[in-house]
Amino acid sequence: MSADTTVPAEPLPVPGRERRRDPLLRMIALARPRGSRFALGVLLGAAATGAGIALLGLAAWMLAIAADHPPITALGVAVVATRALGVGRGVARYLERLVTHDAAFRTLAEVRVRVYERLAATEPFGRFRSGDLVSRLVNDTEATLDLLVRGLTPPLVSVVTGGATVLFLTVLHAPGGILLAAGLLLAGFAVPLAAAALGRGPGRRQAGARGELSTALVDTLHGAPDLVAYGAMERQVERVNAADAELTRLARGDSALLGLGAGASALITGLTVWGALFLGVAAVEGGALDAVSLAVMVLTTLAAFEIVAPLPAVAARMGAIRAGGARLFGVLDTPAGTAPPTRTGLDTRGDATVRIRDLRVRYGPEEPWALDGVDLEVPAGWTVAVIGPSGAGKSTLASVLLRFRDPDGGLVEIGGEDVTAYPADEVRGLVSGVPQDPHVFASTLRENLRLARPGADDGELWEALRRARLADEVAAMPRGLDTQVGTHGLGLSGGMVQRLALARAVLAAPRVLVLDEPTAHLDPDTRDAVVEDLLAAVEGFSTLLVTHDLTGLDRVDRIYVVRDGRVLQRGTHEELSRQEGWYRDVAAG
Repeated sequence: MSADTTVPAEPLPVPGRERRRDPLLRMIALARPRGSRFALGVLLGAAATGAGIALLGLAAWMLAIAADHPPITALGVAVVATRALGVGRGVARYLERLVTHDAAFRTLAEVRVRVYERLAATEPFGRFRSGDLVSRLVNDTEATLDLLVRGLTPPLVSVVTGGATVLFLTVLHAPGGILLAAGLLLAGFAVPLAAAALGRGPGRRQAGARGELSTALVDTLHGAPDLVAYGAMERQVERVNAADAELTRLARGDSALLGLGAGASALITGLTVWGALFLGVAAVEGGALDAVSLAVMVLTTLAAFEIVAPLPAVAARMGAIRAGGARLFGVLDTPAGTAPPTRTGLDTRGDATVRIRDLRVRYGPEEPWALDGVDLEVPAGWTVAVIGPSGAGKSTLASVLLRFRDPDGGLVEIGGEDVTAYPADEVRGLVSGVPQDPHVFASTLRENLRLARPGADDGELWEALRRARLADEVAAMPRGLDTQVGTHGLGLSGGMVQRLALARAVLAAPRVLVLDEPTAHLDPDTRDAVVEDLLAAVEGFSTLLVTHDLTGLDRVDRIYVVRDGRVLQRGTHEELSRQEGWYRDVAAG
């Protein structure tokens, strides 16, 4: 049945200690593979900022010394240095943006891939509201970019350039250097720290409000027909407006906080420059400083605050970025529904007998058992029905067979191989299915079918449609396989959607078919026709039909009655119809 290839078990991808770390630190850790690029970006940013400060300081020196009529060579050197600093500042700034943005966007692309891979591996769609999940995939994922570009590089540039500028002024005039250090600490540390503290709560609420608005919009668009039919559209629009108003209110508060930070920085800048001027004048009068050095000190002090100007706005955004990171890692940390495989090489062409022994599944340590000791067998080529009321555990059984989750106990074998030991994709090459609500993409019938086998030619597509008894309807359409099915398959009837999903499953050429409530949303006439078509199409497959409806069960090979996670009865339709129990009671009703 399989090649005996063993792979080592892997640890869980996200250990509990990692989950407890601050989201900001975890987001920065995502950029670790490109740490050298970000370090280069910091150096280039420091060069650009330093060139700007040096440019203003040199201009002050030139203006002040010109009154003393210095040698023309000195002024010539200064002019050349001014041009070099001006050009160098632009070039360094361009290279800094190029390097840091390239590294940040590449990191963002990797984060997106990790999110999509985790979604594909864990199937957590049901754990999040659809609109909220969209917000996490778009806005919260892009918070990584916001942090790396605006929240990581500017503070590091400020430390490097600020330290160099303070050192220069300390050498020039120690009190002036100490005053600048105090001003930069206030404007570059105290104000941003206060802004971060004030913005933490609003930022968290803003991320949640953005998700609520996205959810409300998606619900409105997807549920528009029902909302109009029941006269509930006005209430739903009010919900959207309320979510939008809340997000707008929080955005206004965020803008006010940004303005407050900018105002505080401007105040500190002004006070520091006036202080430098006061200290410099006193030093000139005392003979400790000359007039030229005074001009250089004052204008360098003014230019130095360019270093910390972005920091209050960055800090005010940290609350929203942290909340976005927490929501992002809420997706990445979603535990996998299946354990890492221990073997590979499952033979998809071998024996297709399904054997389930003492299967036990529950959705949490304190939850009741969804399946509690189920024994079931589907011999190769048989059609076996699992029937029972809603909540009996039927869909859980289908999820285990399709490798969407692992059992908590028991054994699931296909052809004598434990499927839980193999990668989910290998198992799904052997097992295919038709879910309760099959998704139809807004494309052509051809592309919807080729989802199962991208390289299938038209002959294979028509054969799959014929087996699903959909070929005649498609042939009658003006454009045939090129017919557009519309969003969510609105151009098709409910029965046609189910047949299309069946044709897609047949085209995948599995050995085992799992049909999970394939007629759950169909009217009685359509349901009877679809069941007849389904049972005709699955001949030759090992088929598990999960249903709560008795229609067509006289044509299956065996029936299992499941209730409260246990098998209550088993047998053929004729046998169960003669036995006292749930099956006969429902059939008689």
